[in-house]
Amino acid sequence: MDLRYVPLSLRSIDALRSELAVLPFFEDERPLRAAAGLCDWRLCGRLSRLIESGRVVGTLGESLLCPAGPRLPFERLLLVGVGPRDRFDDRAFELANSKVLAALMGLRVRNVAVSIPGRSVGLLAAEDAGRRFLAAIAAGADELDELALLDEPDALRAMAPGADAERRRQRAHGPA
Repeated sequence: MDLRYVPLSLRSIDALRSELAVLPFFEDERPLRAAAGLCDWRLCGRLSRLIESGRVVGTLGESLLCPAGPRLPFERLLLVGVGPRDRFDDRAFELANSKVLAALMGLRVRNVAVSIPGRSVGLLAAEDAGRRFLAAIAAGADELDELALLDEPDALRAMAPGADAERRRQRAHGPA
């Protein structure tokens, strides 16, 4: 699996060619932030309208798969609810990651762009985010050709050593 670190910007997102973008968001996160916010902007508020209509709320464990449309370089978007911000903890992080893994395995995607749950508002430290995310999805990562992690440039620089160390550990010993 090729692991890429992609800075959050419309230009960087436009350069991607992924089958799926995973966009976690909090139940009380309005407006949407990070990758979800950029995708919503590019889609002229379509994700916000899905939320306003109640089609997706952001409760922990909730997910919604929808087409991305021609304005984004992804075939589909997976919105993943991570619950309210004040209740985000290790359990919520693990549940969100299990939803992501189940979706990746079920959809059989080969190229995916992911915004790590908890990072949109900084509740999960960048230093641990990549390592913990890769450890959580290790069982399904064998099917991926490319995983692009989307975050702020400073966070990606902080994330890279832990994520790369986790990848080396998985290659040497297999998933945890």
